Amino acid sequence: MEQETEIEEIQAQTETQDKAETQDEILLAALKLFAGKGFFNTSLTEIAEAAGVKNNSAVYHHFKNKQAIAKQLYANILDSLSISIDDIRRKNQKSSEQLRGIVDLLFKLTDDAPDVMQFLLLLKLDEFLPEDKPMLESPAYVKIQKIIQSGIKAGEIRNIDPWLAHAYFFGIINNTLRMVLTGTLDKNADAYQAQAWLAAWNVIAKK
Repeated sequence: MEQETEIEEIQAQTETQDKAETQDEILLAALKLFAGKGFFNTSLTEIAEAAGVKNNSAVYHHFKNKQAIAKQLYANILDSLSISIDDIRRKNQKSSEQLRGIVDLLFKLTDDAPDVMQFLLLLKLDEFLPEDKPMLESPAYVKIQKIIQSGIKAGEIRNIDPWLAHAYFFGIINNTLRMVLTGTLDKNADAYQAQAWLAAWNVIAKK
């Protein structure tokens, strides 16, 4: 009896693991397709084929619809970004150092995981995820806002509205990354990182 119970537990664990792996395959396939073709131009059939699952029914077994896939992707990316920002804040004390760490992360992601950055920066997320919180209201970006507020209090950043400081700083950073992702700039993001950082920081730094 005990042996049967152990076998059932092992089978249940295996099924759970297989399900999680299939979900990951679907999410990765969808991310690549959404980034390359856009959300509305990607079909569930294409996602199923790219993920290596049998058919649309197999996708429905894991996700309610295409929007649910995008919703999970969005949540996963922002969660990962939030965890990375926590790590950057722990390792660096000054706001300038923390912002530099975030810029390093975004440029590295653009070179190493362009699909992720295309999803965040090029797709109009509000068109297919209208009920989700805007990116600026996500925990990751609230943490960035706190970094900027701390920098203003510490005298590192100009005494301007924190949202303006955010817009000035990340306007330069994000537009640089968009130009890399779209091919307007023909080198890897890393080639433009130093000058983008200097331009962005000089706009908000207290002289």
